[in-house]
Amino acid sequence: MDRGCLLVTGASRGLGAVIAQRLAADGWHVAVNYAHDTAGASAVVERIVAAGGRAHAARFDVTDEESVRQGVAGIVEEAGPIRVVVNNATGPQPLIPVEKLTWDDHLDQLRFFVKAPLLLLQAVLPDMRAAGGGRIINIGSEVVDLGNPEMSHYVSAKAAMHGLTRSWARELGPFGITVNTVEPGWIPVERHGEVTDEDTEPYLRNVALGHMGKPSDVAEVVAFLASPGARFITGQRIAVNGGKTMT
Repeated sequence: MDRGCLLVTGASRGLGAVIAQRLAADGWHVAVNYAHDTAGASAVVERIVAAGGRAHAARFDVTDEESVRQGVAGIVEEAGPIRVVVNNATGPQPLIPVEKLTWDDHLDQLRFFVKAPLLLLQAVLPDMRAAGGGRIINIGSEVVDLGNPEMSHYVSAKAAMHGLTRSWARELGPFGITVNTVEPGWIPVERHGEVTDEDTEPYLRNVALGHMGKPSDVAEVVAFLASPGARFITGQRIAVNGGKTMT
C-alpha cells in the first residue's frame, strides 16, 4: 500500500533509524534525513529496500533555514509531497550544572527542538494544506516530567517542543493536520554506548512494567500516529516509558 512520502529527521541511527524502518513497512516512502552520517543513512535505506520498502537518504541540516528549504524541495522532487514529518533529530545533550549554564547552552537545544520543527512545518505546510491534511509527530522526552538535574537546558527545550504541539494542533486542526508528541523514556541506543544492568537498575525502580523499553516500542506508537487510525488524535503527549511518569 502506497501511503505517500514521509520524512524522519535524524534517522541515520538510533530511534530515528528504527522509526524509519517501521514506517516504511507500512507503505510509506521514507526520506531518511541526516546531517553527517552518510554511511549510517545509506545502511538504513538499504535495509528498507531489502525488506521491500521505499526510501532514500536526504542530507540536510534541520536547524538551517536554507538547508531545510532545499532539502524539502529535493524530497518532494524525489518522492512527492511530504505527508508526515517526524521531528526526531537531536544534538549533544551534555550535563551542565545550573551555575555553569549559559544562554548559548539553551540555544543549542532550542535549535533542534523549536527552530527545526518550525522550519520544517513552514516548508511542508503549503502541500499539507493543499492535500487537506497531514501529520506532525514530535519526539519529546519524559525528562519534561522528571525534571532531570543538570539538564535544564534540554528539559526546557523539550517542554517548549510540546508547547508547539499543543498550539499547532489547535491552529492547524481546521486544515486536517494533526500534531502530537511521543515521549520516550530512557531507551538505550548507539549513542549511549554499552549499557549494563547496573546502569539501568536505578532507572527501573519506578518503571511500572519493570524492564527497559526498546526503540521498536517507540516506533510502533509513531506508526500508529501516522496511520489513518489516529485521524482524531491531536495535541496529545504520549509517554512510551513503561509507566515511569504516571500521575
